[in-house]
Amino acid sequence: MNRTASQKLSVVEKVGYSLGDLAANLVFQTLMTYLAYFYTDIYGLKANHASAIILTVGLVAAFGFNPLIGAIADRTVSRWGKFRPWILFTAIPLGVAALLAFSTPDFSYKGKLIYAVITYTLLLLLYAANNLPYSALSGVITGDMKERNSMSAYRFVAVMFAQFFVQVFMLPIIESVGGGDKAAGIEKVMTWLAVIGTVMLLITFLTTKERIVPKPEQKSSLAEDLGDLFKNRPWVIMLLLTTLVFITLAMKGGSYVYYFKNYVDKESLTNFITPILNGLSDIGINFFGEDPVSAGFGLFNAGGIIFMIVGITLSKRLADKYGKRDVFGIALFISTLFIIFFIFFPPQSVRLMFASQILHGFFYGITIPLLWAMIADVADYSEWRNNRRATAIIFSAMMVGLKGGLSIGSALLAWILDKYKYLPNTDHQTASAIQGTKLLVSIFPAIPFLIGAALLFFYQINKKMELQIETDLKNRRNA
Repeated sequence: MNRTASQKLSVVEKVGYSLGDLAANLVFQTLMTYLAYFYTDIYGLKANHASAIILTVGLVAAFGFNPLIGAIADRTVSRWGKFRPWILFTAIPLGVAALLAFSTPDFSYKGKLIYAVITYTLLLLLYAANNLPYSALSGVITGDMKERNSMSAYRFVAVMFAQFFVQVFMLPIIESVGGGDKAAGIEKVMTWLAVIGTVMLLITFLTTKERIVPKPEQKSSLAEDLGDLFKNRPWVIMLLLTTLVFITLAMKGGSYVYYFKNYVDKESLTNFITPILNGLSDIGINFFGEDPVSAGFGLFNAGGIIFMIVGITLSKRLADKYGKRDVFGIALFISTLFIIFFIFFPPQSVRLMFASQILHGFFYGITIPLLWAMIADVADYSEWRNNRRATAIIFSAMMVGLKGGLSIGSALLAWILDKYKYLPNTDHQTASAIQGTKLLVSIFPAIPFLIGAALLFFYQINKKMELQIETDLKNRRNA
């Protein structure tokens, strides 16, 4: 099953692989942070219509596109391997679809609804066709657990850079390049992101190699692969865990722009961020603009992301010593506490908001590389137990969970805003809308995280089993 003796990866290959996730997250982070806001406050859709589109299209993509592409990718045979050709041939179409999904053509309201459905469907289809094989590639680049942990750390530092740009700089840049016209601004920004993302995906294709190759005699039907999945308890738990994690990320990530616009006291925010902006200006960083809401929103996200990166750098060391499962569960639980604290902050408590975001970011950052490394372990567990490898369909759990969680979380965000009587494009919200916004960054997103942490009590791949699986599979492949 292994055609290459060495399972060690060069720095070039780790960096090249990580660029693929940087590219994908320029799209994904934009969807998670701005999709609901784009539909309601830029494109002009009603909140309940935006919620319906995000949920319906997202669930079709999650439960339709991903398993189908996973099954096809596992059966792909080419001179480039199973998964790398998917990255190559979807790179340009994905960039085009991202640009179309965030464009604002001058249609009637019904035409806008139809355009939103078509472009969002196309974007999620191409995202699945690109990112599912990309994710599965991490399961066949190397079978060495420590190398896999190391590659995951590289990968998610790249993810943090994408997240940093989208959540910190994108809103001020949209306002700047659009001259105050957010619709024009987001189209210009998405054009550049499409070009940059395409180039990065091509680099990923050129710098990576598939080393774990199924035995030629391995044959399995789609029914057998699916049967293996649902008898695989770690896979089921990872599917549920991923869904819950991304419900929280989409809900709270998409809520912060509303939170800063409608809840945080602008005078307190201005007083807090002005010295920071002045200090950044002194060293030549002037990307935040003059609007205190967008600047405060950017700096708030920046603090969380910087400390997420710190958490990521500690993740491999902790996982190597204590095992992925235990480190993930403890860090996820602690990070949730700092989300819950937001329910207690009055509008003027800007310092406490920033401090809680930083501490949440640090502990959540520890979990980020582990989620993807754990699903690669589940692919190994499936091969170890069934003596058949079906990497892409195993990784479809992540894509189903990611897309399903993103769709449910974003749809819940728009639906809750509608239920709490949110009024788009106004500076004067009702008390009900403000309370809903506060709940959307605290209690509501904390619930899925807490359930996810509890699920890990039933996940049996602990440190001892990781080592046993790695040793047994290495012996089989060498034989």
